[in-house]
Amino acid sequence: MVGGRGAQLPETTAAPAAKVQSQTCFSRSSRCFLKKLHCPAQCPSTKPSDPKAKACYFDCNSPTCEAVCRNRIPNCNGNGAACYDPRFIGADGIVFYFHGKSNEHFSLVSDINLHINARFIGLRPAGRTRDYTWIQALGILFGSQTFSLEATRAATWEDEVDYLKFSYNGKEIVVPEGHLSTWQSPESDLTIERIAVKNSVLVTLPEIAEISVNVVPVTKEDDRIHNYQIPSNDCFAHLEVQFRFYGLSAKVEGVLGRTYQPDFVNPAKPGVAMPVVGGEDKYRTSTLLSADCRSCMFSPAGALDQTESLLMDFTTLDCTGGASSGRGIVCRR
Repeated sequence: MVGGRGAQLPETTAAPAAKVQSQTCFSRSSRCFLKKLHCPAQCPSTKPSDPKAKACYFDCNSPTCEAVCRNRIPNCNGNGAACYDPRFIGADGIVFYFHGKSNEHFSLVSDINLHINARFIGLRPAGRTRDYTWIQALGILFGSQTFSLEATRAATWEDEVDYLKFSYNGKEIVVPEGHLSTWQSPESDLTIERIAVKNSVLVTLPEIAEISVNVVPVTKEDDRIHNYQIPSNDCFAHLEVQFRFYGLSAKVEGVLGRTYQPDFVNPAKPGVAMPVVGGEDKYRTSTLLSADCRSCMFSPAGALDQTESLLMDFTTLDCTGGASSGRGIVCRR
């Protein structure tokens, strides 16, 4: 399912040049209640047959109540991104790095009804004072359910191999290879959809979050530029991720989650080429599926208190057009 909170399944209406999908927003909490949104002609479908084509996205919390075109794969330069070694972009549009430590777990997002951890992998070449790290796996807790997604180890990268592994409530699950192949949980509270034949998926928690994921290796060019000193028996397959959230509380925590607090002031120093922020002790968890960090907010039985919710839906935040593009907050670089 692609769409914002309060949206029904798409219906198809006729258009002069092509079949364009439309959708009505029925949630009373939506700012677009009872509005019918139509896909733009440039992206008439929510699930295009071409993996490289942009998809239509229905956002029932859009100030203009319009559907938009967007790529389904992660945008490593967009808000909510976690890519590279690892580089984050917060809700405020500010780029920062959080290195953590290899073979440890850290909370990326922790709210009362959602918790997301990352497992870091990496190495420390001789003479370095810290590890080079990448995100190898995500562990997600929501309600009483758990879900994990990870990149499997590879000595050398092969394009014809799928390096994704999934588990739901502790049991491994299989998502058949193939573009648009889908797996849904028995409770319909989690959907995994392949957005390419291999190594790219969209994970949807209805009315909570969408997570776009790619698996990629550390390439020889990356190694040459950054002098990672990657060994010959491990290409450090890792995840590129972009998150979109719906209705996070004002007290949300985590390496990335705290940037969604309405009064958050980013500690990343402006003007620094690679601003690194700390907090390892604050966000470290004991396992991939634990919510036991010092700042963790997750409560398995917790229900999101709407009075604590942010007034803004950060899925629509756009800081690409300057300081006034944040739709209610100041975008800073």
